[in-house]
Amino acid sequence: MEDWALIRRLAAEGVPKARIAARLQISRNTVAKAVRSDGPPKYVRREQVTSFTPFEARVRQLLAETPDMPSTVVAERVGWTGSIRWFRDNVNRLRPAQRRPDPADRLTWAPGDAAQCDLWFPPKKIMLEDGSRSLLPVLVMTAAHSRFTLARMIPTRKTEDLLLGSWELLRQLGAVPRRLIWDNEPGIGRGRPTVPVQVFAGTLATRVVLLRPRDPESKGLVERRNGWFETSFMPGRSFVSPADFNAQLTDWLVDANQRTVRTIKARPVDLLPTDRAHMLPLPPAVLHLGWRNHIRLGRDYYVRVDTNDYSVDPSMIGRPIDVTADLEQVWVRADGRTVARHARLWARGQTVTDPAHVAGAARLRHAHQHPAPHASDDLARDLADYDRAFGLEGGL
Repeated sequence: MEDWALIRRLAAEGVPKARIAARLQISRNTVAKAVRSDGPPKYVRREQVTSFTPFEARVRQLLAETPDMPSTVVAERVGWTGSIRWFRDNVNRLRPAQRRPDPADRLTWAPGDAAQCDLWFPPKKIMLEDGSRSLLPVLVMTAAHSRFTLARMIPTRKTEDLLLGSWELLRQLGAVPRRLIWDNEPGIGRGRPTVPVQVFAGTLATRVVLLRPRDPESKGLVERRNGWFETSFMPGRSFVSPADFNAQLTDWLVDANQRTVRTIKARPVDLLPTDRAHMLPLPPAVLHLGWRNHIRLGRDYYVRVDTNDYSVDPSMIGRPIDVTADLEQVWVRADGRTVARHARLWARGQTVTDPAHVAGAARLRHAHQHPAPHASDDLARDLADYDRAFGLEGGL
């Protein structure tokens, strides 16, 4: 490289090529080539025939059809019997040229336009009511324009709990973004939203957008917040219950939303009023939300919500009842009145019993097994009644 630069400088100063060659002790052909070249010289390895060469054309063909085919599968298809590491290195060398480009646009988010939604699973199990520990999902919602983030732990990733959690976060936000952007979460829908999600979106007058697979750019805001939770919120914390987790997370988010976001050079809490002003108004309530069931109560006077059973007043046996549940409570109603109410358990496979329901069932069972005698059941009859019936009163 230094000789090439020196040759170019001397030639530019008018030094004859023969004198340059003599001074540097190189041939004049080398000097002439350096003067004609457009760039510095570089070493190029001469192509050699290797054990991979006979397989290269077939490998290129397979990668053109399936760019992400694993190297082990490619080796099996082409009949490779040598070192798999050597084969994998050569396949990785060819793979970028065969992979179809997937450009990522830079997205801009207008005020009130969208909120990105996702589930985050904290890397720490939470203590439940039965003493067990479980990894529970956290529903995260980030307003795209302001980057204002809300989050809440929920019992399951089923549709009912996802919609309950979404409604709770929207109530905290105070408005409804015009689009709710989701990845292909099974509880929300794959390809198209589920029917309950469509009803929920229609009630809010918003639109639920399901992203295509392998499209992380369109949901990168909320996914980066998930990573931020793990590095900034989780370290050094312990939780005694889901309620304790939600309380700590809510307090932390108050401070987190006041920090300046580097990409927008502003604080989410400062941009939130503008973002909220362009959103849709929040309805006073959303009907048909949460867990709902209409059944006839059987002799086993329990109803099931998710995987847990809850007792009901046994006087309702055989009658139609309505079972509803949100993230905190379970209600059972009949004829417009509440016949059972329980705190909802987040543990799995539990039975919740009200002692009053058990006592009531005991009374009903005793009454059924020992019915009270009726007056018509007394077969003893006074003989004077027969005398009066046959006109024998007063004797013979």
